[in-house]
Amino acid sequence: MDVIIQAFGFINDLGATVMMPIILCIFGVVLGAGFGKSLRGGLTVGIGFIGLNLVVGMMGDSLAPAVQEMTARFGLSLSTVDIGWPAAAAIAFGTNLGLIIILIGLFVNIVMLITNTTQTIDVDVWNYWHFAFTGSLVAVITGNFLYGIIATIVNIIIVFVIADLTAPKVEETLGMPGVSIPHGFTAAFVPIAWVVNKIIDAIPGVRDINIDIEKMQERFGIFGEPMLIGTILGIIIAILAGYDVKGVLTTGITLGAALVLIPKMAALLMEGLMPISEAAQEFVQKHFSNRGKVYIGLDSAVGVGHPVCLTVSLILVPLTIFLAVILPGNTVLPMVDLSVLPYMFVLIVPLVNGNGFRAIITGIVSLIAGLYISTAMAPAMTNVAKEVGFAIPKGASLISSICDGANPLSFILTKAHESIIGLIIAVVFALALAVYNRRRILKEAAEATE
Repeated sequence: MDVIIQAFGFINDLGATVMMPIILCIFGVVLGAGFGKSLRGGLTVGIGFIGLNLVVGMMGDSLAPAVQEMTARFGLSLSTVDIGWPAAAAIAFGTNLGLIIILIGLFVNIVMLITNTTQTIDVDVWNYWHFAFTGSLVAVITGNFLYGIIATIVNIIIVFVIADLTAPKVEETLGMPGVSIPHGFTAAFVPIAWVVNKIIDAIPGVRDINIDIEKMQERFGIFGEPMLIGTILGIIIAILAGYDVKGVLTTGITLGAALVLIPKMAALLMEGLMPISEAAQEFVQKHFSNRGKVYIGLDSAVGVGHPVCLTVSLILVPLTIFLAVILPGNTVLPMVDLSVLPYMFVLIVPLVNGNGFRAIITGIVSLIAGLYISTAMAPAMTNVAKEVGFAIPKGASLISSICDGANPLSFILTKAHESIIGLIIAVVFALALAVYNRRRILKEAAEATE
């Protein structure tokens, strides 16, 4: 068992940009894409991820200081420190459950594929840390490691089903054929988006509002292009931060560059994925005709390049700070994780059919819920961090994050597992969801062969 834990610990340490090309290359060869195509595809995907990480990192490096200056300038101060997703991932992987999360995730994925309860083959194993985060919180709160394992498995099942159900929209709106997004953070906001969308549909007049950012680009020419939108939003944020002329212009151009470069990196990633995705579809049609379509599960980073996703995220950066300050009872001041806002919208945007207005409304509702959730989760997250020896920032009594501290699904599962009744309800719900998904998959496969 120690050897297995060490092996998966080594995989964790390699990170997504190394593991993704290796896994996809092996996967492509097994599916019959050929070694040359599989190697090229895997490396292209890896390069695309590196490019995405560099550009998103650049955006974060520009946003974080501006937000810090903004909060200092307006005298904003809240007691819970936003430590950011890299620290949250390190905490999740550092627990006993985190050490074996890849093994658990692969096992559940294989079982669900065999039983036709998912169409997703998830190769994004590094992001299993989202599931480990949930399980680790449950294990610490309840003092029961088995409860943590159960919560982790329930989380995985729910997210895989959400990935299957949203995959057609991902193909249609984001232009990513054969791809699903089984991302623990991104998928958790799908239920909120679904409810908000239904409410808007029921309101005459409001339901007809449509801010189409892509059409706006065509109508307004240069003034509607991502580079100018990003530049203008960056300038506004920098002015609020009190920057001088140089700082304002630098921040503006940096964010303008991010809105141009992120879609290009996402396109490069999709270029590498296409031959492997096509081989997967051919393999399934040839050997498993009763299974319907399969999707390759990827990090939600592949979708952050959508213009609505990026534009809405930047609009909501200053608004998030404003909400954090005015919401009664909130103790979290978002800082480090403001750069992950685009990841929150990767599945929201397809569900609202690219409607910028609905995306903004859904984003506001999600952020309000997220701030209260991250406040409620802060004590548990702080306890987990202390257990794994994470260095709490000096002067901070509580820590949290937007990713995954504001995750609605993690919060619900954590609360559910505080009692045996809640645990049973969570397990029954996950199994019922899996059975529903199986019936849908078999029906879809049967219709495709008629």
